[in-house]
Amino acid sequence: MHNALFIALSSLSAFVIIFMAGTALSYLFLFLSSMRKVMREGKLEKRSILDDLSLKDRTYPVSILVPAYNEEVGVISTVRSLLTLDYPEYEIVVIDDGSKDQTLTKLISVFQMRQVNHATRLTLPSKPIKGVYQSAAYPTVKVISKENGGKADALNCGINASVYPYFCAIDGDSILEQDALMKTMKPIIDSEEEVIAVGGSVRIANGITISRSQVEKIDLPHKPIVIMQIIEYLRAFLIGRLGFSRFNQLLIVSGAFGLFNKGAVIQAGGYTEGLIGEDMELIVRLHRVNIENKLKKRIEYIPDPVCWTEAPDTFSVLRKQRVRWQRGLAETLLAHKKMLFNPAYGAVGLVTFPYFLFVELLGSVVELIGFLIIIIGVFFDILNPVIVGTIFAVSLLYGSFISSLAVLLEELTLHKYPKVRHLIVLFVWALTESLWYRPLLVLWRIEGLLNTFKKKAEWGNMERKGISSNEG
Repeated sequence: MHNALFIALSSLSAFVIIFMAGTALSYLFLFLSSMRKVMREGKLEKRSILDDLSLKDRTYPVSILVPAYNEEVGVISTVRSLLTLDYPEYEIVVIDDGSKDQTLTKLISVFQMRQVNHATRLTLPSKPIKGVYQSAAYPTVKVISKENGGKADALNCGINASVYPYFCAIDGDSILEQDALMKTMKPIIDSEEEVIAVGGSVRIANGITISRSQVEKIDLPHKPIVIMQIIEYLRAFLIGRLGFSRFNQLLIVSGAFGLFNKGAVIQAGGYTEGLIGEDMELIVRLHRVNIENKLKKRIEYIPDPVCWTEAPDTFSVLRKQRVRWQRGLAETLLAHKKMLFNPAYGAVGLVTFPYFLFVELLGSVVELIGFLIIIIGVFFDILNPVIVGTIFAVSLLYGSFISSLAVLLEELTLHKYPKVRHLIVLFVWALTESLWYRPLLVLWRIEGLLNTFKKKAEWGNMERKGISSNEG
């Protein structure tokens, strides 16, 4: 019995080691691909390029859609920051999805809204509109009050009500840097509209200070759980998304900040109601439509335009968020399972889709097995210490080391964190990821996987505390 258990655990250990080492190597490949791109772009004179793009006849007008449900804490700061964007022509459309708090009341009061008649095309299905409001102080700002239908439904309503050929979707608690929209539009202009969607970086706003609707001071938060999310975001965006983007394999544009060709999104059917991961599902569907119709379109991620958003600062709220994210990933992959290993979908079907299935979705199961093997090896003395040590070393490579590389890439490229102390703190905490933070994520991801078929989709609002502000 003991020998059989030893053989089974040894075989399982070998599988875990091979899987995690292979995944770590894939991240190293993505890191090298990302570093090459950002280092090359870093040599360009971006200010002169943006000054050239700021000419009205070189850009496309954009509708900024802000879906909001119970966002009374952050939505005013968000709209104020949008009003300061360095972009020639845009409108701001806030879609209040039947909020139960003071979201609509505050918007009407602060921005001097008055109800107006507004003809809205029903291009995409959405819940009925209760009222449309226009700002007397800022003519480019309007608010649509509608019946509750979820985030996807709110975005579809916003697309219907928007007037411009491109739309930017951001969360109701987000702050865009002043030149973010211009930078995000650049790949579309450079490609002569071959690029149909662009995602920008999303950074953790906890610790930053807002003054006059702009980021005045960037500092690190004090809570380790928030610091770890900063590191995690650096890893996900600077390594994962940038690496996939180089090969037109990007399957995620964050719902917190993305720019889209409206016609392409309408052609694909808009956002799908009833799914939690509506942002990822739309991107996968855009790839699918492009491939099935033999369209040579691209979806890109660029690291420089930044959107700041508030992150959970308690374990309970973070758990809810990650369970939701994992459910969204599972639902998207299930909805498009036809693409898996299907050569008709090229590299997306043969490489990227399997990667997200086996690494991003099911990888948590393998990681949990690895952690359990380490515990069994340490406390029950069943396995060879070399095997246990190897799994531990590979888990550090898989988690902590790759995250440390993401911090290094941040320093080499964007320099968003101005002090040397910031980078030292991030680097030291990144080395601890596999010891406490990643095991928690693994448990929450598995919970999300198990919950995939249990509940209907709904807004995933977390408890907002608001970004530190010096505004009066």
